[in-house]
Amino acid sequence: MQTLPTQAVILAGGQGSRLRPYTDDRPKPMVEIPGTGIPIIGHQLSWLAAEGVTDAVVSCGHLAEVLQEWLDSAVLPLRVTTVVETEPLGRGGGLKYAAKSLPLPDEPWYATNGDIWTRFSLREMAEFHAERDAVATLALARPRIPWGAVETDEFGHVLDFIESPPSPYLINAGVYVFSSAFTNLLPDRGDHERTTFPRLARERSLAGFPLPQGAYWRAIDTAKDLTEAARELASRSG
Repeated sequence: MQTLPTQAVILAGGQGSRLRPYTDDRPKPMVEIPGTGIPIIGHQLSWLAAEGVTDAVVSCGHLAEVLQEWLDSAVLPLRVTTVVETEPLGRGGGLKYAAKSLPLPDEPWYATNGDIWTRFSLREMAEFHAERDAVATLALARPRIPWGAVETDEFGHVLDFIESPPSPYLINAGVYVFSSAFTNLLPDRGDHERTTFPRLARERSLAGFPLPQGAYWRAIDTAKDLTEAARELASRSG
């Protein structure tokens, strides 16, 4: 029987320059979702714990001490270890460096970017990964286009205006399931999305898990994302 992952890596070292001034005194994952009083990483850790994760490794970089101080003082739902990149390793190098601190190196693991706020079944994603015997599986989201779309007929007549329609393309949602063998395929320095992922795709060892219909997903990149996340949270809880 396939073992579901109980360990995860959170990449939390980015500078978050597009989120300034919120990130002037804290790393991006420490930015709070308005109205919740909880930073992005707090939401992530709660989600991971609810999905059966017992151990998380947080890869820190920019203003690492602020994140570590919060983790030390907060009541957390799982065990958390932090590692700090003394020099930028890139996303792939950062993943590999953090994965060395996972408690079960011979077991599969989850990973997520530190600026993703989402809710869906990681267990279902892990089962999808196992069924395809994949080395790596990435969650796929269909974000809404930030502009209004115009629908026309074949004669060029405008038929309708569609506000923020879903993108016709699936994108990498920044949440992953990795087999234990994946760690050694990562670069020591650089971006796995330009090296490891294309290689696995050519070998048909990379799987894509579409987020279930209605699953919440948002990347927190800008102040506008924070505002919209707060609004969406209010509408979902109302």
